[in-house]
Amino acid sequence: MTESAVAQPPAVVPAGSPGGRVSRRQVAWRALKANPLLAVGGTLVLLIVLVAIFAPLIAPYPADAGAATHPFSVLTAPSSAHLFGTDQVGRDILSRVLYGARVSPVIAIIVLAIACAIGVPLGVAAGFLGGWLDEAIMRVTDVFLAFPPLLLALALAAVLPASLTSLTIAIAAVWWPWYVRLIRGQAASVAGRPYVEACRALGVSRLRIIFRHILPNSITPLLVQVSLDVGGVILTASALSFLGLGAQDPVPDWGLMIAEGQSYFTPDWWLVTFPGLAILVTAFAFNLLGDGLRDLLDPKRSLIS
Repeated sequence: MTESAVAQPPAVVPAGSPGGRVSRRQVAWRALKANPLLAVGGTLVLLIVLVAIFAPLIAPYPADAGAATHPFSVLTAPSSAHLFGTDQVGRDILSRVLYGARVSPVIAIIVLAIACAIGVPLGVAAGFLGGWLDEAIMRVTDVFLAFPPLLLALALAAVLPASLTSLTIAIAAVWWPWYVRLIRGQAASVAGRPYVEACRALGVSRLRIIFRHILPNSITPLLVQVSLDVGGVILTASALSFLGLGAQDPVPDWGLMIAEGQSYFTPDWWLVTFPGLAILVTAFAFNLLGDGLRDLLDPKRSLIS
C-alpha cells in the first residue's frame, strides 16, 4: 500500500501585506485607531509644528511679529483684513499668534532638554550605584522639590535679567528634580533584576550595564513624562512672561501678549482671547499626546488586536 498523503490544514494568513506580514504602517494605523487620544494629540502637535515652521509664509503681516507699528490701525476689531484684530500699536494679532508658536513651544523643548540632561544622569547614578551617592543626590533633589515650582522659578527669574534666556534657565532649574526621581526609580528597579545581577557576576562594566540595560528600560516612561510636561512648561513660561519676567516686547510671546492686552480687555476682548486660546490649544495638544503615548506604551494594555 502506497504512502497516503496527509491533508494539512490551510495556513491562516493574517490580513495585511503578502506572506502574512503586517507592515509598520498597518501596525501604526491600528494603534491610532485603538488610541484616539494619540491620534488627536499627534495631529494637533503636528499642526503646531507646521505653523511654527511656516509662520513667515502663512502670517498675513509678517513684519507685525517684530517692532512694526501702525498708528491708524490701533485696536481694530476682528475683520476680514485682520482676522484676530490688532493690538494697541496696530500690529496684527493673528500674525503675532502664529509667530508665537516659535517661542513658547521652543522654550518648552529647550527647558525639557536641559532638565533631562541634568536629571537623567543623576537619576541613573542614584538608582544604579546607590549608597551614599544615592542619599546625597536625593537629598539635594528633595530640597528643590520642597519649593512650589512656580514660586521658585519666579524667584530665580526675578534675580536674572528679564529675557527668554533667563526664563529658560529659571524654569529648567526647577524642572530637573522631577526627572531625577523618575529615572532613579526606574534605574533602581532594573538594577535589581536577575539579568543585571548576572551581568555584574560576569564582570560586565557599569557603563555597559547602564547603556545596555538601565537607559533602554527608562526611555518609555521618560518619553511619556516629557510629552506630558511640555504643556506644563508652556503654562509656566507664559505665567512668567505675563508677570514681565520673560520675553520683552516686541517678541511675540503669548504670555506677554496677554499681559500687554489685560488693561484693554473689557472693550477690546480679542487682545487676550486669541493668545490665551493659543496657549490652551498647545497645552491641550501635548497633554493628549502624552496620555496617548502612556496608553500605547503601557505593557499591561493590548492596543492592537
